[in-house]
Amino acid sequence: MASQVEGHPGLGRGTLLLMSVATGLSVAGNYFAQPLLDVIGRDLHLGAAATALVVTVAQVGYGLGLLFLVPLGDLLERRRLAVGLTAATAVFLTVTASAPNGTLLLIGTALTGLTSVAAQVVVPYAASLAPPAERGRTVGTVMTGLLLGILLARTAAGLLADLGGWRTVYWVNAGLMLLMAVLLRLRLPALHTGAGLRYPALIRSTLALFVQEPVLRWRAALGALSFAAFSVLWTAMAFLMSGPSYGWSESAIGLLGLVGAAGSLSASAAGRLADRGLAHRVTGAGAFLLLGSWALLATGGAGGVWPLVALLAGVVVLDAAVQAVHISNQNLVYAVRPEARNRLNSAYMTSYFVGGAAGSALTSAVWGAAGWGGVCGVGAVLGAAVAAVWTAERLRHRGRRPGAQPVAPEAASSADRIASR
Repeated sequence: MASQVEGHPGLGRGTLLLMSVATGLSVAGNYFAQPLLDVIGRDLHLGAAATALVVTVAQVGYGLGLLFLVPLGDLLERRRLAVGLTAATAVFLTVTASAPNGTLLLIGTALTGLTSVAAQVVVPYAASLAPPAERGRTVGTVMTGLLLGILLARTAAGLLADLGGWRTVYWVNAGLMLLMAVLLRLRLPALHTGAGLRYPALIRSTLALFVQEPVLRWRAALGALSFAAFSVLWTAMAFLMSGPSYGWSESAIGLLGLVGAAGSLSASAAGRLADRGLAHRVTGAGAFLLLGSWALLATGGAGGVWPLVALLAGVVVLDAAVQAVHISNQNLVYAVRPEARNRLNSAYMTSYFVGGAAGSALTSAVWGAAGWGGVCGVGAVLGAAVAAVWTAERLRHRGRRPGAQPVAPEAASSADRIASR
């Protein structure tokens, strides 16, 4: 069924900027803990493995929200859904901020992750408002905000923790999320797509997309593996940088998010290349860059000036690679069935964050057993898996008759260009 937009002729620059900022702030709450794991663990008397669960629980909560809440965008009016989830995130951030023990910390973190999928309601919202020829650029712009939120959360967390303790970070984010809820209500156009399904059928149809759409299956696998590698790096980074090799403070560790942010700026460029029909090539370049980044990162474990330079270079390359894979994935997935864009996004992003949760959980075990060298070994294996899946997908596609993959009418010309690359 066609989308219905009320009170707005399209997607203006100011609205696009607001959506980008809102997505960044929404997901930031899931990543504040990463540079603060050591100080949170000391304050609440938690061991390293238990503290690392904060990252895992956030990603599991986010994955559940992706599966059970994001599909509602194809059933409910999207502005109301986005505003409600944003306001709920603000409330749950206060639970985390006031947690007196590890149990309540994990509960608040899980609930924050669950409702912070407002970001993944906003991304397909923006894609639906954008003209088809500009969809990749639009998604890339909004995703740049989301990715900067993920990465700069570390920087903000380190600085705010130095000023007022780790709880200050969550109080500040709660206030900003309330502000975002008000602004989104005032600025976003109403949009309703009307899937014509009841909620249980909506969830079943989301899961059925994995069976029906081969593009989704391939891209979900690529997304899960690449984000697992991303989580492996950033979960272990706080332990490496606060350990004997470097001995950095929380605020200094948080500044590494600025380095990662440089890589995330590739999201807009990846979106523009996808609009030109180069999505598959962008994925391939990202896959092999991801694999190569772990050689640089492994060198950085020794400590010292040059290992630090190699480490920082590896962070930039890995983040740029992961974003290239992710944006090209979304461009291809969104083109499959525009009327089911929220459900497609739900299916893809659930896989994406399940991969992230698995990566962070694996890191918790590997760090204790094998340290930074073991972590880099896991990351390299994941990078090799991304490259192998991309290669298999391209070989399978070339073995089929060109044009055999059905696409939606509005995406036909774009998809034909993509398939030819």
